[in-house]
Order: sequence, then structure tokens, then C-alpha cells
Amino acid sequence: MSFERHVPDQVGAPGPGPEGEDAAGSGPQDRGAALSGGVLLAVAVALTALNLRPAITSVGPLLDEIRDSLGASATWAGLLTTVPVLCFAAGGLAAPVLARRAGMRAAVGVALGLLACGLVSRVADGPFTVLGGTLLAAAGIAFAGVLVPVVIRNSFPARIGMMTGIYTAALQGGATLGFALTPPLDAGLGGWRPALAGWAVLAALALMVWLVATGRGRLHAVTVENAGKPGRSLLRSPLAWTITVFFGLQSLLAFVVMGWLPQVLMDAGVSRGDSGLLLSLLSVMALPISLVVPPLAARRGLSGWIVGLGVCGLAGLFGLLLAPSAVPLLWTVLLGLGMSVFSLALVTIALRARTAQDTAQLSGMAQGFGYLIAGAGPFLFGMLHDVTGDWTVPFVMLIGVLAVQIVVGAFAGRPRYV
Repeated sequence: MSFERHVPDQVGAPGPGPEGEDAAGSGPQDRGAALSGGVLLAVAVALTALNLRPAITSVGPLLDEIRDSLGASATWAGLLTTVPVLCFAAGGLAAPVLARRAGMRAAVGVALGLLACGLVSRVADGPFTVLGGTLLAAAGIAFAGVLVPVVIRNSFPARIGMMTGIYTAALQGGATLGFALTPPLDAGLGGWRPALAGWAVLAALALMVWLVATGRGRLHAVTVENAGKPGRSLLRSPLAWTITVFFGLQSLLAFVVMGWLPQVLMDAGVSRGDSGLLLSLLSVMALPISLVVPPLAARRGLSGWIVGLGVCGLAGLFGLLLAPSAVPLLWTVLLGLGMSVFSLALVTIALRARTAQDTAQLSGMAQGFGYLIAGAGPFLFGMLHDVTGDWTVPFVMLIGVLAVQIVVGAFAGRPRYV
């Protein structure tokens, strides 16, 4: 049974509500207060997004030091890098329930609080404490990652593309900061424990700005009161499943590339340093694309952009498969363009839901089940390499995944509602 409804792929003005009813009769002072409140909320959204990756990306550069300090095994290290993805899936499915029971303002506040507490607690003791704190931080990331798109959908209804671009750019920027700043923090603060715990300061700052920005009813009333209310299930909506598969496949590609690209390049003769720089380039590239493409796609249609970026990614994968050491910079740029479709996946979630309730459900469904799909990617890629002894079969698998993603994404981008 389908719940799809054909709609124009445009973002309209805010609908009627308490704020809209007062707008016509408000004076310049009220309008100025509303504008400043909107800017502050946008800053809170960006700061929240900035926190959704450093807890994960800060571990990689120090993983060998952490293992040596704790006497931990390679299996423990693999678990430390895999557990957050599974936690993203569980947290994504639970986030709408949290919003329903606590309200949107409190739910995002709890998410940021969990993140800050997890960042501090995971450095307090041994290997199991590190795992437990990472789980806590990942739960906070998962909750915020599902709920903030709902805030964007309802508090910025005429600027969904622009705000999603800012959100995605900040998220990618946070990932880059985690990679780049953690080693200097390690050297400057005297070890991996204060270096990892230091990211809790950014989470605490985001929490304070969020509470101020959403205080005194500044958060759109629909977002607070209705986003978590139970409604019809989207599990029987073909469009909702299409969006979920699209989100899962693009996440699978991203996790494989972040985990395995440096090793692929080094096996092809690229130096360790250059491989690290090329991986950083992927994150840096996403910043301008995330700011420019989502607003254009929201106005002019998503499907064409999803297909175009996907084809760029395919060209990068074929280049890495057939001649990885020939022009690795070009292959990395093309692959980075393909991975930038993440911002469009978030726009798709926001634009394909008519109400706050549906946005919360669709966001939780897409990220919950989507991260379950993505979690299998790095394992399968590595297993195929171990079985075959080279990178050909793993890359053929990845090319197949991206081809399916392009087709599914084109359908997800069509102007309809779940």
C-alpha cells in the first residue's frame, strides 16, 4: 500500500501557526526579535552539526597510541571503530520516541549532553570504559543527527536547502577538525586522554547556545509539540523505503572509502602521507559543495543532481580500479564529488515529508535502517580483499553499490511525499 503523493519539488513559505498569525501585525521590534532568534537558532544548528563527527574522527589518528597505552588488541580496536555505526542505527530508530516524550528542545539538549558526557567519561579508565563512553557519545550523535533535520524542516520551511547545506557543511567541517586538530591536541595537552576529552568543550558550547536559542518559545511550536507524536507508520510506504535504501547505500560508500581508501592508495604505490592528504581532501571538498548544491537542488529538482554526482563517483571508482596510481588526485576529486550526495540525502528526507511527525519518522527510519546497511560495507570490502588477495572484486562490489544508489536516488528525488 503506497502513501506517496505527487507534489511540486519546491519549498514554500512557512505555514500558518502562532508565529505566522502574529507576523502580519507585529511591529519592527517584534520582527527584529524574530530575525535575531532565527539567526541564533541557525547558529545553534551549525554548532550542533559541528559536534556530530569529531567524537569518531578524533580516534583514528591516535588509535595506535590508545592501544599501546591500554594494552588493547586489534579486535578491540575494530570494535571501537564499528560500534558507533551500529549505535547510529539504534539511536536513529529511538530518536523519534525521545522527541515524543521529552519535546524537541529537550531531546536535542539531551543528545548534546550525552555526547559531552561520553567524550569525558570514555577517557577515565581502561578499554571497556573507552567503549562505554564511545557508545554514550555515539548515542548522542545519533539522536541529534535524526532530530536536527526536523528542526530545519519546521523552523526554516522557506530555507530548507540553504539550512541543510549549512548543516552538512558544518558536519563535514567537524569531521575534518577531528582528523586535523586531534594530533596537535595530543602533543599540546600531554596525551590522548585530554586530547579526546577536549572535544567535550565544543559539545558543551553547542548545548548552551542551543538552550538559549530555543528558550522562551523561540523554537517553532510545531517542532516542539508535534514532531514526536505517533502517527501512521511509514514502514509500508515504498517511497520511505526508497529514501532509506538511498541513505544507506551512500553511507556504505562513505564508510568504505574513509576506512579503506588510504590502504588502497598505499598498495598502489602512493605514500602514506599523500594518502592521508587525499583522504582529507574528500572532507574539504564537501564543504563548498554542501553549501552550494542543496539550495539549488531544492529549487530545481533533486534527481538530476543525485544522478550527476553519482556518475562522478563512478568515474572515480573506475579510475581507482583500473589505474589507481596514474592520477590519484583526479580519482579522489571525482570520488569526493560522488560522496557529496550525502547533503542531498538529507534534503530528500526534509522535502519528502509533509509534516513534522512524518519528518521525524522518515529521518529516524532512513538513518536507523540506513546505518544498518552501511555497517556491512567496510566488513564486506575487507573480507573480499582477504579472500581474493587484491582490490578488483571489492571495487566491483563498490561500483555495483554506487550504480544501485544512483537509480534508487533518482527515484527518491522525484517530487512526492511519503
